[in-house]
Amino acid sequence: MKGGNNYTFRGRHISLALVGLVLFTTILWTWERNPIATTLRSAQEWYHIPSEFPAEVPVDSVGATKLDKGMEKSLIPIRENKTEPKLDFEGATAADSIPAESPEIQYNQDVRSSSRSEVCNYAKGRWVADNRRPLYSGFNCKQWLSSMWSCRMTQRPDFSFEGYSWRPEKCDMPEFDRSIFLRKMQDKTIAFIGDSLGRQQFQSLMCMATGGEQSPEVQNVGWEYGLVKPRGAIRPDGWAYRFPKTNTTILYYWSASLCDLEPLNVTDKQTNIAMHLDRPPAFMRRFLHRFDVLVLNTGHHWNRGKLNANRWVMHVNGKLNEDKKIAQIANAKNLTIYSVVRWLDLQLVSHTRLKAFFRTISPRHFFNGDWNTGGSCDNTIPLTNGSEILQQGSSDPIIEGALKGTKIKILDITAISQLRDEAHMSRYTIRGTLNSSDCLHWCLPGIPDTWNELLVAQI
Repeated sequence: MKGGNNYTFRGRHISLALVGLVLFTTILWTWERNPIATTLRSAQEWYHIPSEFPAEVPVDSVGATKLDKGMEKSLIPIRENKTEPKLDFEGATAADSIPAESPEIQYNQDVRSSSRSEVCNYAKGRWVADNRRPLYSGFNCKQWLSSMWSCRMTQRPDFSFEGYSWRPEKCDMPEFDRSIFLRKMQDKTIAFIGDSLGRQQFQSLMCMATGGEQSPEVQNVGWEYGLVKPRGAIRPDGWAYRFPKTNTTILYYWSASLCDLEPLNVTDKQTNIAMHLDRPPAFMRRFLHRFDVLVLNTGHHWNRGKLNANRWVMHVNGKLNEDKKIAQIANAKNLTIYSVVRWLDLQLVSHTRLKAFFRTISPRHFFNGDWNTGGSCDNTIPLTNGSEILQQGSSDPIIEGALKGTKIKILDITAISQLRDEAHMSRYTIRGTLNSSDCLHWCLPGIPDTWNELLVAQI
Protein backbone atom coordinates (compact mmCIF):
# COMPACT_ATOMS: atom_id res chain seq x y z
CA MET A 1 0.00 0.00 0.00
CA LYS A 2 2.80 2.38 0.81
CA GLY A 3 4.43 1.61 -2.51
CA GLY A 4 1.14 2.21 -4.31
CA ASN A 5 0.65 5.56 -2.60
CA ASN A 6 4.19 6.52 -3.55
CA TYR A 7 3.56 5.75 -7.22
CA THR A 8 0.28 7.65 -7.08
CA PHE A 9 2.08 10.63 -5.55
CA ARG A 10 4.76 10.57 -8.27
CA GLY A 11 2.11 10.25 -10.97
CA ARG A 12 0.38 13.36 -9.70
CA HIS A 13 3.67 15.26 -9.84
CA ILE A 14 4.28 14.14 -13.40
CA SER A 15 0.75 15.15 -14.38
CA LEU A 16 1.15 18.57 -12.81
CA ALA A 17 4.50 19.00 -14.59
CA LEU A 18 2.90 18.11 -17.92
CA VAL A 19 0.03 20.51 -17.33
CA GLY A 20 2.50 23.27 -16.44
CA LEU A 21 4.54 22.59 -19.56
CA VAL A 22 1.43 22.77 -21.75
CA LEU A 23 0.32 26.02 -20.12
CA PHE A 24 3.79 27.55 -20.53
CA THR A 25 3.93 26.53 -24.19
CA THR A 26 0.45 27.98 -24.82
CA ILE A 27 1.34 31.29 -23.17
CA LEU A 28 4.59 31.52 -25.15
CA TRP A 29 2.80 30.68 -28.40
CA THR A 30 0.14 33.33 -27.71
CA TRP A 31 2.76 35.91 -26.77
CA GLU A 32 4.66 35.44 -30.00
CA ARG A 33 1.50 36.22 -31.96
CA ASN A 34 0.27 39.00 -29.75
CA PRO A 35 0.52 42.46 -31.34
CA ILE A 36 1.26 43.93 -27.95
CA ALA A 37 4.30 41.73 -27.67
CA THR A 38 5.46 42.91 -31.07
CA THR A 39 5.70 46.48 -29.83
CA LEU A 40 8.12 45.41 -27.14
CA ARG A 41 10.71 43.99 -29.52
CA SER A 42 14.03 45.69 -29.97
CA ALA A 43 14.26 48.49 -32.54
CA GLN A 44 16.75 46.47 -34.56
CA GLU A 45 14.28 43.58 -34.94
CA TRP A 46 11.36 45.99 -35.35
CA TYR A 47 12.91 47.71 -38.37
CA HIS A 48 14.70 44.59 -39.63
CA ILE A 49 17.91 46.57 -39.92
CA PRO A 50 21.09 44.57 -40.40
CA SER A 51 23.39 44.39 -37.38
CA GLU A 52 25.76 46.89 -38.93
CA PHE A 53 23.04 49.56 -38.67
CA PRO A 54 22.37 51.17 -35.27
CA ALA A 55 19.21 50.24 -33.41
CA GLU A 56 18.30 53.80 -32.44
CA VAL A 57 18.19 56.79 -34.79
CA PRO A 58 17.19 60.10 -33.19
CA VAL A 59 14.86 62.37 -35.14
CA ASP A 60 15.51 66.10 -35.23
CA SER A 61 12.93 68.88 -35.38
CA VAL A 62 12.80 69.02 -39.20
CA GLY A 63 12.41 65.30 -39.65
CA ALA A 64 15.97 64.22 -40.40
CA THR A 65 17.26 61.07 -38.80
CA LYS A 66 20.60 61.95 -37.27
CA LEU A 67 23.60 59.69 -37.62
CA ASP A 68 26.40 59.80 -35.12
CA LYS A 69 29.98 59.16 -36.19
CA GLY A 70 29.78 55.52 -35.22
CA MET A 71 26.71 55.07 -37.38
CA GLU A 72 28.29 56.79 -40.36
CA LYS A 73 31.25 54.42 -40.19
CA SER A 74 29.10 51.35 -39.86
CA LEU A 75 27.25 51.32 -43.18
CA ILE A 76 28.08 48.28 -45.27
CA PRO A 77 27.35 48.08 -49.00
CA ILE A 78 24.48 45.79 -49.86
CA ARG A 79 24.41 43.03 -52.44
CA GLU A 80 21.14 42.21 -54.13
CA ASN A 81 19.99 38.60 -54.07
CA LYS A 82 21.27 37.01 -57.28
CA THR A 83 18.01 35.17 -57.78
CA GLU A 84 16.03 38.39 -58.14
CA PRO A 85 15.28 39.85 -61.61
CA LYS A 86 17.65 42.50 -62.90
CA LEU A 87 16.32 45.80 -61.57
CA ASP A 88 18.92 48.31 -62.69
CA PHE A 89 18.35 52.02 -62.92
CA GLU A 90 17.35 54.57 -65.53
CA GLY A 91 20.40 55.84 -67.35
CA ALA A 92 22.68 53.45 -65.46
CA THR A 93 24.77 50.52 -66.46
CA ALA A 94 24.63 47.33 -64.42
CA ALA A 95 27.86 48.36 -62.71
CA ASP A 96 26.19 51.53 -61.39
CA SER A 97 23.57 49.60 -59.44
CA ILE A 98 25.95 48.01 -56.91
CA PRO A 99 29.52 49.25 -56.43
CA ALA A 100 32.12 46.78 -57.66
CA GLU A 101 34.10 47.14 -54.46
CA SER A 102 31.18 46.16 -52.26
CA PRO A 103 32.07 43.37 -49.82
CA GLU A 104 30.28 40.06 -50.25
CA ILE A 105 27.73 40.55 -47.49
CA GLN A 106 24.30 39.00 -47.85
CA TYR A 107 21.51 41.39 -46.88
CA ASN A 108 18.02 40.48 -45.79
CA GLN A 109 18.64 36.77 -46.22
CA ASP A 110 15.65 35.94 -44.07
CA VAL A 111 13.24 38.51 -45.47
CA ARG A 112 9.76 37.04 -45.53
CA SER A 113 6.50 38.35 -46.84
CA SER A 114 5.53 41.59 -45.12
CA SER A 115 1.94 40.34 -44.97
CA ARG A 116 0.84 37.82 -42.38
CA SER A 117 -0.57 34.56 -43.60
CA GLU A 118 -4.15 35.67 -42.93
CA VAL A 119 -3.70 38.88 -44.97
CA CYS A 120 -4.18 38.78 -48.73
CA ASN A 121 -0.98 38.82 -50.77
CA TYR A 122 -2.05 40.88 -53.78
CA ALA A 123 1.26 40.25 -55.54
CA LYS A 124 0.59 36.52 -55.75
CA GLY A 125 -1.69 35.53 -58.60
CA ARG A 126 -1.82 35.61 -62.39
CA TRP A 127 -2.53 37.76 -65.43
CA VAL A 128 -5.74 36.83 -67.27
CA ALA A 129 -7.26 37.96 -70.56
CA ASP A 130 -9.99 40.54 -69.92
CA ASN A 131 -12.25 41.93 -72.64
CA ARG A 132 -13.32 44.76 -70.31
CA ARG A 133 -9.93 46.36 -70.75
CA PRO A 134 -8.66 49.02 -71.06
CA LEU A 135 -10.22 51.04 -68.23
CA TYR A 136 -10.12 54.26 -70.29
CA SER A 137 -9.17 55.49 -73.72
CA GLY A 138 -5.66 56.75 -74.41
CA PHE A 139 -7.15 58.91 -77.17
CA ASN A 140 -9.65 60.65 -74.92
CA CYS A 141 -7.67 61.14 -71.70
CA LYS A 142 -5.71 64.10 -73.06
CA GLN A 143 -6.59 66.33 -70.12
CA TRP A 144 -4.52 64.28 -67.66
CA LEU A 145 -2.32 61.96 -69.70
CA SER A 146 1.01 63.16 -71.12
CA SER A 147 1.03 62.62 -74.87
CA MET A 148 4.45 60.98 -74.69
CA TRP A 149 2.94 58.13 -72.62
CA SER A 150 -0.24 57.66 -74.66
CA CYS A 151 0.86 54.86 -76.95
CA ARG A 152 -2.41 55.10 -78.89
CA MET A 153 -1.17 58.47 -80.10
CA THR A 154 2.03 56.98 -81.53
CA GLN A 155 2.80 54.82 -84.53
CA ARG A 156 2.79 51.68 -82.41
CA PRO A 157 0.73 49.10 -84.35
CA ASP A 158 -0.13 46.60 -81.57
CA PHE A 159 -2.13 47.09 -78.39
CA SER A 160 -2.72 43.55 -77.19
CA PHE A 161 -0.98 44.48 -73.91
CA GLU A 162 -4.11 46.45 -72.95
CA GLY A 163 -6.29 43.35 -72.76
CA TYR A 164 -5.17 41.79 -69.47
CA SER A 165 -6.00 42.24 -65.80
CA TRP A 166 -4.33 40.98 -62.65
CA ARG A 167 -6.15 38.38 -60.57
CA PRO A 168 -4.68 37.91 -57.07
CA GLU A 169 -4.82 34.45 -55.57
CA LYS A 170 -7.45 34.07 -52.83
CA CYS A 171 -8.08 37.83 -52.71
CA ASP A 172 -11.25 39.80 -53.15
CA MET A 173 -10.33 42.54 -55.64
CA PRO A 174 -13.51 43.91 -57.25
CA GLU A 175 -13.40 45.60 -60.62
CA PHE A 176 -12.51 49.29 -60.40
CA ASP A 177 -15.57 51.54 -60.44
CA ARG A 178 -14.79 55.25 -60.56
CA SER A 179 -18.07 56.33 -58.94
CA ILE A 180 -17.59 53.97 -56.02
CA PHE A 181 -13.95 55.01 -55.74
CA LEU A 182 -14.75 58.72 -55.56
CA ARG A 183 -17.50 58.13 -52.99
CA LYS A 184 -15.13 56.16 -50.80
CA MET A 185 -12.51 58.87 -51.18
CA GLN A 186 -14.95 61.65 -50.29
CA ASP A 187 -13.20 64.52 -48.48
CA LYS A 188 -9.88 62.68 -48.80
CA THR A 189 -6.53 63.46 -50.42
CA ILE A 190 -4.38 60.88 -52.21
CA ALA A 191 -0.75 61.91 -52.66
CA PHE A 192 1.92 60.30 -54.84
CA ILE A 193 5.51 61.31 -54.05
CA GLY A 194 8.31 59.85 -56.14
CA ASP A 195 9.91 59.73 -59.57
CA SER A 196 8.46 59.71 -63.09
CA LEU A 197 7.01 56.22 -62.51
CA GLY A 198 5.06 57.77 -59.64
CA ARG A 199 3.92 60.45 -62.05
CA GLN A 200 2.69 57.72 -64.41
CA GLN A 201 0.72 56.15 -61.58
CA PHE A 202 -0.77 59.57 -60.75
CA GLN A 203 -1.82 60.21 -64.36
CA SER A 204 -3.22 56.70 -64.56
CA LEU A 205 -5.41 57.29 -61.50
CA MET A 206 -6.64 60.61 -62.90
CA CYS A 207 -7.68 58.85 -66.11
CA MET A 208 -9.32 56.04 -64.13
CA ALA A 209 -11.20 58.43 -61.85
CA THR A 210 -12.57 60.48 -64.78
CA GLY A 211 -13.13 57.53 -67.10
CA GLY A 212 -10.63 59.15 -69.43
CA GLU A 213 -13.16 61.80 -70.41
CA GLN A 214 -12.85 65.57 -70.44
CA SER A 215 -13.88 66.81 -67.01
CA PRO A 216 -13.99 70.62 -66.89
CA GLU A 217 -15.53 70.52 -63.42
CA VAL A 218 -12.33 69.05 -61.93
CA GLN A 219 -10.40 71.88 -60.28
CA ASN A 220 -6.67 72.54 -60.49
CA VAL A 221 -5.68 73.18 -56.87
CA GLY A 222 -1.92 72.91 -57.29
CA TRP A 223 -1.54 76.43 -55.91
CA GLU A 224 -2.69 75.16 -52.48
CA TYR A 225 0.46 73.04 -52.35
CA GLY A 226 2.84 75.44 -54.07
CA LEU A 227 2.72 73.28 -57.22
CA VAL A 228 2.94 76.06 -59.79
CA LYS A 229 5.23 76.29 -62.78
CA PRO A 230 8.20 78.54 -61.97
CA ARG A 231 9.29 81.03 -64.61
CA GLY A 232 11.54 79.34 -67.13
CA ALA A 233 10.74 75.82 -65.90
CA ILE A 234 9.57 73.07 -68.22
CA ARG A 235 6.89 71.92 -65.78
CA PRO A 236 5.90 72.41 -62.12
CA ASP A 237 7.18 70.11 -59.39
CA GLY A 238 3.79 68.44 -59.36
CA TRP A 239 0.05 68.69 -59.85
CA ALA A 240 -3.05 68.58 -57.67
CA TYR A 241 -6.66 68.19 -58.84
CA ARG A 242 -9.92 68.17 -56.90
CA PHE A 243 -13.22 66.51 -57.78
CA PRO A 244 -15.76 69.04 -56.42
CA LYS A 245 -18.71 66.65 -56.03
CA THR A 246 -16.85 64.44 -53.56
CA ASN A 247 -14.10 66.86 -52.53
CA THR A 248 -11.54 64.20 -53.48
CA THR A 249 -8.02 65.47 -54.22
CA ILE A 250 -5.36 63.56 -56.15
CA LEU A 251 -1.86 65.03 -56.28
CA TYR A 252 1.66 64.20 -57.36
CA TYR A 253 4.96 65.70 -56.19
CA TRP A 254 8.24 64.97 -57.93
CA SER A 255 10.86 63.66 -55.52
CA ALA A 256 12.89 61.08 -57.44
CA SER A 257 15.26 60.30 -54.56
CA LEU A 258 12.89 60.93 -51.60
CA CYS A 259 15.67 63.08 -50.14
CA ASP A 260 15.28 66.67 -49.04
CA LEU A 261 16.96 68.81 -51.73
CA GLU A 262 18.40 72.18 -50.79
CA PRO A 263 20.33 74.57 -53.10
CA LEU A 264 23.72 75.44 -51.65
CA ASN A 265 23.53 78.91 -53.19
CA VAL A 266 20.01 80.19 -53.87
CA THR A 267 21.27 83.03 -56.07
CA ASP A 268 23.21 80.75 -58.42
CA LYS A 269 21.16 78.74 -60.94
CA GLN A 270 24.10 76.38 -61.49
CA THR A 271 24.70 75.74 -57.81
CA ASN A 272 25.07 72.24 -56.41
CA ILE A 273 22.10 70.79 -54.54
CA ALA A 274 22.49 69.34 -51.06
CA MET A 275 20.95 65.86 -51.14
CA HIS A 276 20.07 65.14 -47.50
CA LEU A 277 20.06 61.35 -47.31
CA ASP A 278 18.61 61.33 -43.80
CA ARG A 279 15.93 63.99 -44.25
CA PRO A 280 12.50 63.45 -45.90
CA PRO A 281 11.40 65.95 -48.59
CA ALA A 282 10.28 69.30 -47.21
CA PHE A 283 7.03 69.00 -49.20
CA MET A 284 6.10 65.80 -47.41
CA ARG A 285 6.95 67.21 -43.99
CA ARG A 286 4.93 70.35 -44.69
CA PHE A 287 1.75 68.77 -46.08
CA LEU A 288 1.61 65.34 -44.45
CA HIS A 289 -1.25 66.42 -42.19
CA ARG A 290 -3.42 67.01 -45.28
CA PHE A 291 -2.96 63.53 -46.76
CA ASP A 292 -5.28 60.57 -46.21
CA VAL A 293 -3.42 58.20 -48.55
CA LEU A 294 0.29 58.50 -49.34
CA VAL A 295 2.19 56.45 -51.93
CA LEU A 296 6.00 56.71 -52.03
CA ASN A 297 8.47 55.32 -54.54
CA THR A 298 12.11 55.71 -55.51
CA GLY A 299 14.82 53.75 -57.30
CA HIS A 300 15.60 54.74 -60.86
CA HIS A 301 17.54 57.92 -60.10
CA TRP A 302 20.00 56.18 -57.82
CA ASN A 303 23.00 56.11 -60.17
CA ARG A 304 26.04 58.32 -60.70
CA GLY A 305 24.76 59.64 -64.00
CA LYS A 306 21.58 61.04 -62.46
CA LEU A 307 23.31 62.44 -59.38
CA ASN A 308 25.91 64.24 -61.48
CA ALA A 309 23.36 65.53 -64.00
CA ASN A 310 21.18 66.92 -61.20
CA ARG A 311 24.24 68.27 -59.32
CA TRP A 312 23.11 66.39 -56.22
CA VAL A 313 25.77 66.26 -53.50
CA MET A 314 25.22 63.83 -50.61
CA HIS A 315 24.77 65.31 -47.15
CA VAL A 316 24.27 63.55 -43.79
CA ASN A 317 23.46 65.21 -40.47
CA GLY A 318 23.29 68.55 -42.29
CA LYS A 319 26.90 68.32 -43.47
CA LEU A 320 28.69 67.25 -46.63
CA ASN A 321 29.15 63.50 -46.52
CA GLU A 322 32.78 62.46 -46.36
CA ASP A 323 32.25 58.78 -45.61
CA LYS A 324 33.15 56.70 -48.67
CA LYS A 325 30.94 53.83 -47.57
CA ILE A 326 27.86 56.04 -47.37
CA ALA A 327 28.79 57.56 -50.74
CA GLN A 328 28.37 54.21 -52.48
CA ILE A 329 25.08 54.25 -54.36
CA ALA A 330 23.60 51.14 -52.75
CA ASN A 331 24.35 52.43 -49.24
CA ALA A 332 23.09 55.95 -49.94
CA LYS A 333 19.85 54.64 -51.38
CA ASN A 334 19.23 52.22 -48.52
CA LEU A 335 20.06 54.84 -45.89
CA THR A 336 17.49 57.13 -47.50
CA ILE A 337 14.78 54.46 -47.69
CA TYR A 338 15.27 53.39 -44.06
CA SER A 339 15.37 57.03 -42.91
CA VAL A 340 12.17 57.99 -44.74
CA VAL A 341 10.38 54.85 -43.53
CA ARG A 342 11.50 55.40 -39.94
CA TRP A 343 10.39 59.04 -40.00
CA LEU A 344 7.03 58.31 -41.61
CA ASP A 345 6.27 55.41 -39.28
CA LEU A 346 6.82 57.70 -36.30
CA GLN A 347 4.47 60.30 -37.82
CA LEU A 348 1.67 57.76 -38.21
CA VAL A 349 1.24 57.74 -34.44
CA SER A 350 -0.19 61.27 -34.59
CA HIS A 351 -1.66 61.01 -38.12
CA THR A 352 -4.05 58.19 -37.36
CA ARG A 353 -6.25 58.60 -40.45
CA LEU A 354 -3.30 58.41 -42.86
CA LYS A 355 -2.75 55.19 -44.81
CA ALA A 356 0.82 55.06 -46.10
CA PHE A 357 2.20 52.84 -48.85
CA PHE A 358 5.68 52.35 -50.29
CA ARG A 359 5.58 51.05 -53.85
CA THR A 360 8.29 48.59 -54.83
CA ILE A 361 10.52 49.29 -57.81
CA SER A 362 9.13 49.15 -61.32
CA PRO A 363 11.29 46.81 -63.46
CA ARG A 364 13.09 47.80 -66.67
CA HIS A 365 13.23 45.49 -69.66
CA PHE A 366 16.23 46.49 -71.76
CA PHE A 367 17.58 43.59 -73.81
CA ASN A 368 20.83 43.39 -75.79
CA GLY A 369 22.13 46.62 -74.32
CA ASP A 370 21.05 49.54 -72.19
CA TRP A 371 19.05 52.69 -72.91
CA ASN A 372 22.09 54.38 -74.46
CA THR A 373 23.80 51.35 -76.01
CA GLY A 374 21.14 49.98 -78.34
CA GLY A 375 19.04 48.16 -75.76
CA SER A 376 15.44 47.51 -76.75
CA CYS A 377 12.18 45.86 -75.70
CA ASP A 378 10.68 44.88 -79.03
CA ASN A 379 8.58 41.95 -77.82
CA THR A 380 4.89 42.47 -78.62
CA ILE A 381 3.53 39.10 -77.46
CA PRO A 382 2.03 39.30 -73.94
CA LEU A 383 3.18 36.98 -71.18
CA THR A 384 5.98 35.22 -73.07
CA ASN A 385 7.74 34.74 -69.73
CA GLY A 386 4.72 33.31 -67.95
CA SER A 387 1.53 34.67 -66.45
CA GLU A 388 1.67 33.58 -62.79
CA ILE A 389 3.50 34.69 -59.65
CA LEU A 390 3.76 32.02 -56.98
CA GLN A 391 6.43 33.47 -54.68
CA GLN A 392 5.40 34.60 -51.22
CA GLY A 393 7.94 37.39 -50.64
CA SER A 394 8.63 40.52 -52.65
CA SER A 395 11.08 40.81 -55.54
CA ASP A 396 12.19 44.10 -53.95
CA PRO A 397 13.74 42.90 -50.66
CA ILE A 398 15.07 46.36 -49.78
CA ILE A 399 11.62 47.94 -49.57
CA GLU A 400 10.15 44.81 -47.99
CA GLY A 401 12.86 44.75 -45.33
CA ALA A 402 12.54 48.46 -44.56
CA LEU A 403 8.78 48.19 -44.04
CA LYS A 404 8.85 45.07 -41.90
CA GLY A 405 7.37 45.80 -38.49
CA THR A 406 6.08 49.26 -39.45
CA LYS A 407 2.57 50.52 -40.07
CA ILE A 408 3.46 51.38 -43.68
CA LYS A 409 2.04 48.94 -46.22
CA ILE A 410 3.93 47.55 -49.19
CA LEU A 411 2.46 48.14 -52.65
CA ASP A 412 4.23 45.22 -54.27
CA ILE A 413 4.22 45.57 -58.06
CA THR A 414 7.70 44.38 -59.05
CA ALA A 415 7.16 40.71 -59.88
CA ILE A 416 3.80 41.18 -61.58
CA SER A 417 5.24 43.97 -63.75
CA GLN A 418 8.33 41.91 -64.54
CA LEU A 419 6.11 39.60 -66.62
CA ARG A 420 4.92 42.45 -68.86
CA ASP A 421 7.94 43.41 -70.96
CA GLU A 422 5.69 44.02 -74.00
CA ALA A 423 3.84 46.90 -72.30
CA HIS A 424 6.62 49.53 -72.32
CA MET A 425 6.64 52.48 -74.70
CA SER A 426 9.44 50.77 -76.60
CA ARG A 427 10.74 52.61 -79.69
CA TYR A 428 7.55 54.54 -80.42
CA THR A 429 6.99 58.21 -79.58
CA ILE A 430 4.60 60.91 -80.74
CA ARG A 431 7.26 61.83 -83.31
CA GLY A 432 7.51 58.34 -84.75
CA THR A 433 10.20 55.70 -84.48
CA LEU A 434 13.50 56.49 -82.80
CA ASN A 435 16.77 54.60 -82.64
CA SER A 436 16.55 54.39 -78.85
CA SER A 437 13.82 52.65 -76.85
CA ASP A 438 12.09 53.54 -73.61
CA CYS A 439 11.92 50.24 -71.76
CA LEU A 440 11.44 51.93 -68.38
CA HIS A 441 8.16 53.86 -68.66
CA TRP A 442 4.89 52.16 -69.52
CA CYS A 443 2.21 52.76 -72.12
CA LEU A 444 -0.96 54.27 -70.69
CA PRO A 445 -3.50 52.80 -70.41
CA GLY A 446 -1.41 49.91 -69.17
CA ILE A 447 0.45 48.40 -66.24
CA PRO A 448 0.24 51.42 -63.84
CA ASP A 449 -3.57 51.01 -63.98
CA THR A 450 -3.10 47.65 -62.28
CA TRP A 451 -0.88 49.27 -59.65
CA ASN A 452 -3.75 51.61 -58.84
CA GLU A 453 -6.25 48.75 -58.69
CA LEU A 454 -4.01 47.06 -56.12
CA LEU A 455 -3.74 50.34 -54.22
CA VAL A 456 -7.49 50.94 -54.15
CA ALA A 457 -8.11 47.35 -53.03
CA GLN A 458 -5.81 47.91 -50.03
CA ILE A 459 -7.02 51.36 -49.00
